[in-house]
Amino acid sequence: MRRISVFGATGSIGESTFDLMMRAGGPEAFHTVALTGGRNVTRLAEMARALRAGVAVTAHDDCLPALRDALEGSGIAAAAGSEALLEAADRPADWVMSAIVGAAGLAPGFRALRHGTTLALANKESLVTAGPLLMAEAARHGARILPVDSEHSAIFQALVGEDLAAVERIVLTASGGALRDWPLDKLAKATVAEALAHPNWSMGPRITIDSASMFNKALEVIETREYFGVAPEQIEVIIHPESIIHSMVGYRDGAIMAHLGAADMRHAIGYALNWPERGELPVARLDFAALGRLSFRAPDEARYPALRLAREVMAVRGQAGAAFNAAKEIALDHFIGGGVGFADMAGIVEDTLAALSRETGLGNAPMSLQEVLAADLRARALATGIASDLAARRAG
Repeated sequence: MRRISVFGATGSIGESTFDLMMRAGGPEAFHTVALTGGRNVTRLAEMARALRAGVAVTAHDDCLPALRDALEGSGIAAAAGSEALLEAADRPADWVMSAIVGAAGLAPGFRALRHGTTLALANKESLVTAGPLLMAEAARHGARILPVDSEHSAIFQALVGEDLAAVERIVLTASGGALRDWPLDKLAKATVAEALAHPNWSMGPRITIDSASMFNKALEVIETREYFGVAPEQIEVIIHPESIIHSMVGYRDGAIMAHLGAADMRHAIGYALNWPERGELPVARLDFAALGRLSFRAPDEARYPALRLAREVMAVRGQAGAAFNAAKEIALDHFIGGGVGFADMAGIVEDTLAALSRETGLGNAPMSLQEVLAADLRARALATGIASDLAARRAG
């Protein structure tokens, strides 16, 4: 049996991974090495029991007693905290799902690669903040990284059997999010609840809001450059409201290969889980007659300034990706907390990048994960100050 670990098991990607593993036979089909999660230790323990995991880890030390209670009598080890996450990543596995949200997923992913594993990468931040380091680490240890973002999985599949040198363009599709049809002058007043009302996808709350602001697509643009090694000018974004085409690859002979499927993350997760074969997946099959039509429109960068910022980050590289992601996370925290408006988030990120550029410069390439994390921390501090000042001015 393959040895499998799932980091971020209780999030939306982790739940879908668990669903596919259980449908495939659960503990009769896989040896589950480790499962990790956040504060939902009840669900984490349920998953660990169902898969007979070796260890269950919560990221929060204060949740350890509850996790131990939930696992009592199971024989499954319980652990907590950042060191425990790294220890879980050090347990040899053949296939590791990296689905911890945010920069917290960086270190466990890097640690897992040391064992020459296949890393199913759903954590966008790994490539955005430390792409060159991550790809070099995989090469150094003979490990493989498989993309689990629906867009990058689609690109990966469209490239099978093809020469990357023949690629002319890569087109990332975007739903446009919950606010895509709002008048531009009303975006500033959008509430958290309104930004969470995604028309197509069922995802976690943070990525759903990132979809509305298009920050998730900005991250994916940077990911595309880092994972596939194409030039920034070869990467395009198109709004596709139906979310049926997940991405397209255009070749120098004018041909375009598109990946189509229902809006279900189990497509990309299942492809990575079964790769290099294709396994049967419990996803809806497309009825083209019922679909009728597919539509597209160019993104308006006045509505989605995150896309412009992504281009600027790719031009600088170095520490810009780490700073961009950190500032985005802080801006999102403040929007969810009610301190700033929806339309303020891009400005907070832009101001943070400008401040960090003046302070230390952004173009110096980080030479280690520690340098990436240091850039992340400094950007968070600056972004917190910028967002807090803005919230204070609004409150006053």
